[in-house]
Amino acid sequence: MGGGHPWSLVTADLEALLTALYVLIDDHVIPSARPRPGRPKKLSDAELACLAVAQVLLGARSEHHWLRLCYARLGHLFPYLPKQPGYHKRVKAAGPLLAEVMDYLARECPSWHDPVRLIDATPVPCGASRETVRRSELAGWAHYGYCAAHSRWYWGLKLYLVTTPDGMPVAWCLADPKIGEREAAAELLAHAARTGALRPGLILIGDKGFAGRDFETLVTTELKMSMVRPDRRDEAPRHGSIGWIRQWIESVNDTLNVSVAHCAFVSSWVPEWSSLAGFYLDTQAAATSAADVHGG
Repeated sequence: MGGGHPWSLVTADLEALLTALYVLIDDHVIPSARPRPGRPKKLSDAELACLAVAQVLLGARSEHHWLRLCYARLGHLFPYLPKQPGYHKRVKAAGPLLAEVMDYLARECPSWHDPVRLIDATPVPCGASRETVRRSELAGWAHYGYCAAHSRWYWGLKLYLVTTPDGMPVAWCLADPKIGEREAAAELLAHAARTGALRPGLILIGDKGFAGRDFETLVTTELKMSMVRPDRRDEAPRHGSIGWIRQWIESVNDTLNVSVAHCAFVSSWVPEWSSLAGFYLDTQAAATSAADVHGG
């Protein structure tokens, strides 16, 4: 029996979760193909994806710590557990697979079918000194930008998020802060629509930064969604100030911004696009764990 409430259909049984996740990945995500020539993998792709998800859920602070935990608690579920170097190489190489797995999990979440999507942009400072700016591996990606909300300049990137009302990201990107918000958001929305992360009939809620004729034409005419944002002073009343929605969006962004700060800059590359539920899982673990790998 799991550790959940006796009346609940969901339990806190980690073994049951990993077993169900393995079956789901093996049946619905990993394509069936002919056996490849050579020696088969001791750790299958489905087992690797299960380990990667469990690492985030349990808040392992490093791969080394996580594998020690696996040997103690999960060894009976996996016929083979690799050493840390081998596990690190497999997870790095399995980035596309993990993104596909997490995208599938996102589409299975109830909030995926909610008719509302939130969109916003928030600064992601990456350095606070001239020496950091000069020596950082993010040079060429990150630049100086101005944060009007805090009335300050920063060096870094800008995070653009499209989420469900409960905070699950369906699309996100990191962009040069010098690029206009509407331009970057338009590219993100177009990409999300092409990948099926957005569908006609949704209600997109944003702030005044996304006010513009071209942007609203993209949302309403090309993507066939509805756009809701606070009214500007120089236009006819439509939706009002929607202040309570603004607080809702800020709360979601502040939470997800923690995950980017802890995870996205661990390696030297910067992910451009993503649509995944694992980012949502990373958010839950970011307060206690700096994830070694961010599947993007």
